[in-house]
Amino acid sequence: MKEMNDKVEAVVERALSAIENAHTTAALEEARVRLLGRKGELTTLLRQMKSVDPEDRPKFGALVNSARETIEKELDERARVLVAAEKAARLELERIDVTMPGRAPRIGKIHPLTRGIMDITEIFVEMGFAVVEGPEVETDYYNFEALNTPQYHPARDVQDTFYVNDTVLLRTQTSPMQVREMEKREPPVKVVVPGRVYRRDQVDATHSPVFHQIEGLLVDHDITFTDLKGTLAMFARKFYGEERKVRFRPHYFPFTEPSAEMDISCAICGGAGCRVCKQEGWIEVLGCGLVHPNVLRAVGYDPDELTGYAFGMGVERLVMLKHGIDDLRLLYENDLRFLSQF
Repeated sequence: MKEMNDKVEAVVERALSAIENAHTTAALEEARVRLLGRKGELTTLLRQMKSVDPEDRPKFGALVNSARETIEKELDERARVLVAAEKAARLELERIDVTMPGRAPRIGKIHPLTRGIMDITEIFVEMGFAVVEGPEVETDYYNFEALNTPQYHPARDVQDTFYVNDTVLLRTQTSPMQVREMEKREPPVKVVVPGRVYRRDQVDATHSPVFHQIEGLLVDHDITFTDLKGTLAMFARKFYGEERKVRFRPHYFPFTEPSAEMDISCAICGGAGCRVCKQEGWIEVLGCGLVHPNVLRAVGYDPDELTGYAFGMGVERLVMLKHGIDDLRLLYENDLRFLSQF
């Protein structure tokens, strides 16, 4: 019995030393498991009761239980001390100086393409145009035939199209809304149409299979090419600056006649000639013209009574020229180092 008593006292002595030397709650828990766990020292001693003489077993059991109570009491007291110390240390670490200025939150910005669309449409709204939108999945009729571009027309070769089936496609331009708007309303019709368009282009510095256009249309009595030139010249000055010069060159589009392309003076060289404008001093920005009589007839308008003009511009190109961006892919890569500049 004396030997077992000595073992119990030795366990208690080691327990008190381990508890005192535990400086974290994790270390204290390790000590608790080592002493009182299923395989702990005190539990192991209790399992040796069968080797104690029967008449000494009650005394031995009481001694072990007393040792357990002593150890548990010391564990609880040490735990309270350690928990309080760790809480104080955590509060000190997480302390906030409320007198210091706060960190300004990072505020997002409007994407340069979205901003370009907003700025362009706002200019035309100030000139009395309404903003309308249309479907990106379009029919062959609205995308081509009603715009004086039947199946045999060579202009279709220029626009390699994504077809859904024989009569449904992803629109190659926002021009179909010319027909849709004229079908819905009586003249005057004065709208601009921003939106995504799709063509089978390889991705490079100046091309993308998905890009944005803004179509413009005005149909009324006595509309002339002079009205078109005045509208687009005003747009160029408002979007690029009052010093910007414009010129019109003859061109061909199936849905306008006569047709033209509009150039603006190069902002880089001021018209003297540089690499950006290919030494010409001018940069082409959009196509335009008077609405073709066949387009007016397709919607039931009388071309002898009504005239109009239309224009279409690529938003990416306009934005790139305005901000001096030399690679269209930058607008789609979502690189914050690039986007945060706008």
